[in-house]
Amino acid sequence: MDIISDYDTQILDAFWVTVKLTLLSGLFSLIWGTILAAMRVSPVPLMRGFGTVYVNVIRNIPLTVIIVFCALGLSDVFGVTLGAGIDFDAKFFRLAVLGLSAYTAAFVCEALRSGINTVPVGQAEAARAIGLSFTQVLGLIVLPQAFRSVVGPLTNVLIALTKNTTVAAAIGVAEAALLMKEMIENEAQLLLISAIFALGFIVLTLPTGLLLGWVGKKVAVKR
Repeated sequence: MDIISDYDTQILDAFWVTVKLTLLSGLFSLIWGTILAAMRVSPVPLMRGFGTVYVNVIRNIPLTVIIVFCALGLSDVFGVTLGAGIDFDAKFFRLAVLGLSAYTAAFVCEALRSGINTVPVGQAEAARAIGLSFTQVLGLIVLPQAFRSVVGPLTNVLIALTKNTTVAAAIGVAEAALLMKEMIENEAQLLLISAIFALGFIVLTLPTGLLLGWVGKKVAVKR
């Protein structure tokens, strides 16, 4: 257990980066995914087409490709740093959040769209009959019920996002997977180090799943 004592601060710092990646990417992907879901059910053909193409394309591209494109394509070719200046770590952290958010939003969109489909059509028709616009119907009637219906699927997306943050190691973001790789190279104790990091991810994901699973049962729409 000398490894833990030697690397305790670094392990905590690495998992803190993982937590930040998860929280920021989860927030942005929820916002963008909700917009995409609204596009998918929009009466405007152009918006429906954009949402459909985005979801189908992004879901079928490996996350590693998206992350590397954000780092090499956006940063090196187009000079996009998202306001990070010349700080290497901050720049690639932000680009990793961008890539994770863009990728995860496609899955958030599909989860929300399935929730939207559970809302009775009659409710939307009644709302339109009293003069509400599409945006008002979606925001006031459909989406609140849809969110309550898909807490479980969104929880699975969040857990998958937590594990997907390990891909950020491909562009040098100092999260848990990158530190694990360095520790294995330095200490040559594959099983012990792997077990330590596996336990760390269990600590992050298991309580999240249990808590949000309980929330999902509490807020589920009774039909």
